[in-house]
Amino acid sequence: MTTALNNLMFGPGFKDFDRFLVGFDETFDRLAKFHDDVTKNIPNYPPYNIRKVEDNRYVIELAVAGFGRSDIEIELADDKLVVRGNTQEDNSNNFLYKGIANRAFTRTFALNEQIEVQDAELINGMLRVFLERIIPDHKKPKKIDVKEPTEYRSLSSNQLHQNVE
Repeated sequence: MTTALNNLMFGPGFKDFDRFLVGFDETFDRLAKFHDDVTKNIPNYPPYNIRKVEDNRYVIELAVAGFGRSDIEIELADDKLVVRGNTQEDNSNNFLYKGIANRAFTRTFALNEQIEVQDAELINGMLRVFLERIIPDHKKPKKIDVKEPTEYRSLSSNQLHQNVE
């Protein structure tokens, strides 16, 4: 990621932030693309909460009063969770006042590649999507023992410089 983009996204306090992170360039690029996608059209309907219920468990709550289970579609593709609601608009003229929104919506949430959707439920107009971070064994912390050098593995100073060049 370029320094200019880094300053734009994170501010001057993180001017040299990326030089301490090796191999995160794709992550920074994804964040920049996500930032651009989200700020183009920021929806405010339906309102939602994101709760962290345990270290590796989350719940997304969406207030979807007036929608039934058959009106809601949840899709996970390319690390994006997309929640869509489709309902029939009541166009009758029987209303003296109509203040309850009854419109279709689409909400998109970017998920980390380790996040899996576990379940979803709709109770009293509140849609809850349960998420869990599944950490693969090769990503879990492990201790590396420092051993004495062996003849096979030890490199002389000259060999080490030759291999680097």
